[in-house]
Amino acid sequence: MTFARPDPISDLDTLPRMPAWVTSARAETLEDVAFLSGAALNHLHLVLRRAEVPQALLRDRLALLGAEACVAFSGGPERAGELRDTVHLLRPGELPGPAGETCLAWRRAVERSISIKSLARALPAFEPGQIATWLDAGRGAPVTRAAMVLEAVLTEAPRADVSALILAEAALAQTLGWDHLVPLLAASLKRADLRKQGGDLRLACHRALIYSAIEAVRLAADLARRAAHLKAVAPMLRAKGAGNAVEMFLTWDAVAPSALPLPDRAARRLCDRLVDLGAVRELTGRDTFRLYGV
Repeated sequence: MTFARPDPISDLDTLPRMPAWVTSARAETLEDVAFLSGAALNHLHLVLRRAEVPQALLRDRLALLGAEACVAFSGGPERAGELRDTVHLLRPGELPGPAGETCLAWRRAVERSISIKSLARALPAFEPGQIATWLDAGRGAPVTRAAMVLEAVLTEAPRADVSALILAEAALAQTLGWDHLVPLLAASLKRADLRKQGGDLRLACHRALIYSAIEAVRLAADLARRAAHLKAVAPMLRAKGAGNAVEMFLTWDAVAPSALPLPDRAARRLCDRLVDLGAVRELTGRDTFRLYGV
């Protein structure tokens, strides 16, 4: 394993970059991979404690990536854009379908602090007692515990990939001392990894977490910059309810104008104004049924 000099922190207003010896190192043995994943997770832990990172928004966007990966595992064609449409354009009384249910499960899992109650809300197919039993199946260091929970769920419920990954993420977060689930494993594990066991599964989890932690740090820095710009332009917004709308953009990966606490026309005008100010982006490329996000 070769090491390069770490990237410096340029100034106090910039989130610290992941050290280059983590991003560029190539490791093969379990010991080396575990060392790198630990370093990456520790750096992510420091970044997540920074006040400028919009925590809820970061979790919601990572949840979308986790859902996208799980849908791909099941052979579904839906990708991030289609999942956004399914969740944010769902009309009252409509069913979201399997892909939409997957996306909703991930979003619910990250919305509230980790507890058996909140996990049962995200995974209604399983009783709270069963969820607690699975979480207790993990022991040891964070990644080892997560891998043990993942293996325990899939041993008893081989088709429950989504539930297994959400509970593994919960175990990882709990062991790291995080209040909320931060989706990391699902987006970087391969479908074949979910059928591994023991040391092979731990190795796959360590590898996945190196990449995911690096990407999460990059995403956190990007969202921190975008959130700062949105907050800077917020005083320029005159619409009644604009403050609450800004908070929604800082919480959700995507927002439909109809979800904003304004009349329809005012909501659309606010979104157009925020796009003109460079504070949010239109995510769909459509002329109608648009979605906006930081």
